[in-house]
Amino acid sequence: MFDALHRTFHDADSRSYRVVEAVITVLIVVSIGLFVAEVSVGAGERELRLDRAILVVFAIEIVLRILTFRPPALAFYKRNASWRIREHIMGRIRFAMRPMNLIDLFTVLAIVPLLRGLRALRLLRLVRTTRFFKYSNPFSSLAKSFEDNRLLYSMSFGWLATIVFLGGLSIWLVDKDDPDATVRTLSDGLWWSLVTLTTVGYGDYAPNDLLGRIIGGTLMVGGMFTLALFAGVVGQTLLGAVLSIREEQFRMSGYIDHVVVCGYDESANQLIHALNSEVEGDDTRIVVFAPGERPPSLTASVTWISGDPTKESEVEKARISHARTVVIVGSRSDTPQHADASTVLTVFTLRRSLRRGVDVKRKRPLYIVAEILDHENVEHARAAGADEVIESTRLGFSLLAHAVFQPGTGHVMSQVALTNDQNLYVSNLPDEFVEPRAFGEIAADLHARYGILVIGVLHHGKEVINPSNSHQVMPEERIIYLAGSATLPGL
Repeated sequence: MFDALHRTFHDADSRSYRVVEAVITVLIVVSIGLFVAEVSVGAGERELRLDRAILVVFAIEIVLRILTFRPPALAFYKRNASWRIREHIMGRIRFAMRPMNLIDLFTVLAIVPLLRGLRALRLLRLVRTTRFFKYSNPFSSLAKSFEDNRLLYSMSFGWLATIVFLGGLSIWLVDKDDPDATVRTLSDGLWWSLVTLTTVGYGDYAPNDLLGRIIGGTLMVGGMFTLALFAGVVGQTLLGAVLSIREEQFRMSGYIDHVVVCGYDESANQLIHALNSEVEGDDTRIVVFAPGERPPSLTASVTWISGDPTKESEVEKARISHARTVVIVGSRSDTPQHADASTVLTVFTLRRSLRRGVDVKRKRPLYIVAEILDHENVEHARAAGADEVIESTRLGFSLLAHAVFQPGTGHVMSQVALTNDQNLYVSNLPDEFVEPRAFGEIAADLHARYGILVIGVLHHGKEVINPSNSHQVMPEERIIYLAGSATLPGL
């Protein structure tokens, strides 16, 4: 039941998710219609009861969405029961504090009569859906921007709160015993402090003596600096000054099970698009870790971390020890030998950093995929610690040469290699395969049950493609198959 509810509220590809979204969309339209009618011509008791019922549905929906959320740390770490219970609670709290979920929570507060104006926030639920934006959702990008810079915004609002409290407390202590003073309570002082700091100046409260005016003048000057701070944060004009804070924020963040791409140039954009296609509908984050500033052409859904992956001191900027996979891309702007040398050094640096770093109890080790441009450097990359080496240049030329003498093979291999209807997968055998069985028998059985085409096995760490039907496959071995999706358990 939990799995079904999770798909209903978190799996955008499931039918139940689309049904719930359609129902919520209709209710939002009805609710906004009731709100407009109430503002323009008034609303009767029946309309108010209907609006409250819709609010109750919204409340149930957001509560179920939070309760059915699966904190990714539970699937990534292997810890004791008390830690898992704590992560169940804290993971859902962090999920509820995401900007888009906060908007939905604020919307539910409209059930309080004095806060009924918050119902207008429901419109954001409509315009932020992918049906309105084909290529890029600006609301998702805005929410991601707030989430990525939450440490910076917390610092700014913390500074504002501190100044407001100090100013309000000071003016209250100065004027509380003065019978002619307008500031009589601490709340009056805090309101005066906020109004003065933001240079609004309503004039409802004002200091009477010299000390109060000094406090007010200090707040006015502090207000100019505070406004400049917020202008820099919002407009990113202070990006250079806050870059280290952003990097530290990512290092301290809860990013886990993400994919890190080391190295970037314009040609790597194709890799980013392919990765996004592979993780579509998943919560996996793509992080690019490379020197320099974020390029304008990089899609907004990708996180950019500025740093040098060949330096061990900078590796944890991208939380490599908590990542699922690292992909190292060779530079096209350099010679193949120099590009491969940088790739091998990056692999060695990552492995050394993991051995010397904080002990993270992972369920599976970090998987490193390295791109090599010169065939002579393949074994160097494997010796440095790469789990998989892709010879992109040799592979492309081999496909071209084979297509010359076997027309059509290049197109077929491209269809298999590219993200398409049919792809290659490597998976464990189902749990019921507990005894050694012949390859032909396993292939026929899995094709009949799952519709997949088994083409080989991983035998003692080596790929055996198209073995004989009598080849014995051990239960612990993995199979290589062709299918439309990852039907069997993964690596």
